[in-house]
Amino acid sequence: MDGGGGGGGTSGDDGKQEKHLVLAHKLFLLSHPDVDDLSKVDLRSDVLSAVKSDDMAPLFESLAAAGVLEPDAVLLSEMRARIDEEIRKLDEKIADVEENLGESEVREAHLAKSLYFVKVGEKEKALEQLKVTEGKTVAIGQKMDLVFYTLQIGLFYMDFDLISKSIDKAKKLFEEGGDWERKNRLKVYEGLYCMATRNFKKATSLFLDSISTFTTYELFPYDTFIFYTVLTSIISLDRVSLKQKVVDAPEILAVISKVPHLSEFLNSLYNCQYKSFFVAFSGLTEQIKLDRYLQPHFRYYMREVRTVVYSQFLESYKSVTMEAMASAFGVTVDFIDQELSRFIAAGKLHCKIDKVTGVLETNRPDERNAFYQSTIKQGDFLLNRIQKLSRVIDL
Repeated sequence: MDGGGGGGGTSGDDGKQEKHLVLAHKLFLLSHPDVDDLSKVDLRSDVLSAVKSDDMAPLFESLAAAGVLEPDAVLLSEMRARIDEEIRKLDEKIADVEENLGESEVREAHLAKSLYFVKVGEKEKALEQLKVTEGKTVAIGQKMDLVFYTLQIGLFYMDFDLISKSIDKAKKLFEEGGDWERKNRLKVYEGLYCMATRNFKKATSLFLDSISTFTTYELFPYDTFIFYTVLTSIISLDRVSLKQKVVDAPEILAVISKVPHLSEFLNSLYNCQYKSFFVAFSGLTEQIKLDRYLQPHFRYYMREVRTVVYSQFLESYKSVTMEAMASAFGVTVDFIDQELSRFIAAGKLHCKIDKVTGVLETNRPDERNAFYQSTIKQGDFLLNRIQKLSRVIDL
């Protein structure tokens, strides 16, 4: 399964992941402590080839300064010379079409310059030139495409502020019009942004909305999209919704087996096969850790999944022995004791441990009772307000 990445130029219509996005993922792996040195030798060579092929002088300079790539003054000056020459040609073209041709040709010439800055990794110049291009763009669809280019730049640099502003801008554009295909693409971009900023619930809803309309191959392949959808759904949906929207979803069933451990992870949780679940879960941890968007939330995600699975197990019992639970999960009593103590202390699980008898007693909050209490409280509040109001009126 191919992992996440970021930023660049094509719209991904050919079903390929955008190459700057592939490069961003490789740069992430190069900095990852869990990737072995031998793999890093290959990654370094891939990164250098990508940087050379697109004349990414600014990136080469920063990677050389950080000790990721070997400094090479000759290579750097050759790249800079080619960039200057190309910009000169693009500017000549812009001057020519502005003098001799119509508005759409002028826009195309400005767009070409924007995409060249994207290609060579000149972030600020690319953003500036995209703004200039937008000023010469009338059609909503074409304006939306400029936002997608900006979003890709944001994802390459993990610039969440830029991504957030671009998503808001895209939504405003849709109020003026815009087609369904682009609207659906934006949902995946926004879902990815939500996932990368730990808003898993909203990411789940956006991903599930996009399952049957997915076309954003520039971001990641479809199996990676399903990987993200299943992972976020497991910690966001209740059991009934999980069955209906994920476990039985034909689009998910069609590709879930392509991602190692994912099918067992989802189905063993739903079918309460806890031993298999833990085996699949440990198989998936490596993929989560080596994913550019999920890695910062690795510990949080692991905790949330365990909360879901322990809660599901305990829901079936009023009381259960620690031994029975340990045996269901295929772990030791000590492990369960430590885990549950932590989760109970954090208020994540509603149960208590009787150390003497080795029994777990669930004390789930009674929803009906809680609703009754809150109704009484609101009723009292309302009566107080009415009394105060009547006193004011009497005066």
